[in-house]
Amino acid sequence: MESLASVRAVLIDIDGVLTVSWKPLPGAVAALRALRAAGLGVALVTNTTSRTRASIAETLAEAGFEVGPEDVLTAPAVTAAHLAEHCPGARCLLLNSGDIAADLGDVRLVEEDAEVVVVGGAGPGFDYAALNRAFGALQRGARLVAMHRNLYWRTDAGLQLDSGAFLLGLERAARVEAEVTGKPSRAFFEAALARLGVGAEQALMVGDDIESDVLAAQRAGLTGVLVRTGKYQTHERTGGTPDHVVDSFADVPRLLGLAE
Repeated sequence: MESLASVRAVLIDIDGVLTVSWKPLPGAVAALRALRAAGLGVALVTNTTSRTRASIAETLAEAGFEVGPEDVLTAPAVTAAHLAEHCPGARCLLLNSGDIAADLGDVRLVEEDAEVVVVGGAGPGFDYAALNRAFGALQRGARLVAMHRNLYWRTDAGLQLDSGAFLLGLERAARVEAEVTGKPSRAFFEAALARLGVGAEQALMVGDDIESDVLAAQRAGLTGVLVRTGKYQTHERTGGTPDHVVDSFADVPRLLGLAE
């Protein structure tokens, strides 16, 4: 096994790694505390689109995790930066379940005459009327920006369908390809690394999604760690091999030589 002595920071997915339905997984609180005690930088990187950074941090803190809003990087926050850079002032139609306005900042949201269709996370808002309105905007030439491509996520009630399944339909129907801003995009990982002030070779990414979390991070130069919790089912017969596989986030300090 390769040495992890050069690791200075750890990027951590939240849902399925630290929590399931916002309840801490066994050993996760203590493991995060151990990473901080060792002086490692920590960034919680999530495609969650139902809550703002502040709300996520507050919920995690109530569950015992020592985190603040500055530790959280969300797909909506990265999407806002992407829109500001590539289509400033554009009229955006948002297809999302949950209130993420605080993380979108100055993004101009409209219901009609959209120049950009922005797809967030699935939920009750993904009804026929909303999807068809997005389809109409795309037919009229709107750009398609997606916060992620997740097909599903795990809750305490089991796997739930996510917006990636609907995104595929919009792309096929409108004959367009989405610009993806959250994981697995390289830009998302680069934003987290920049925030932590480390290079990719000095960072570890811990996730439960073999494609979006682990292999995508490895393509961006990070060391990937796959956990067997959350949406994990198997890492066999995928498009690549994780650098490390552990049972849960509780095992990460030991992987880094911080615990016996």
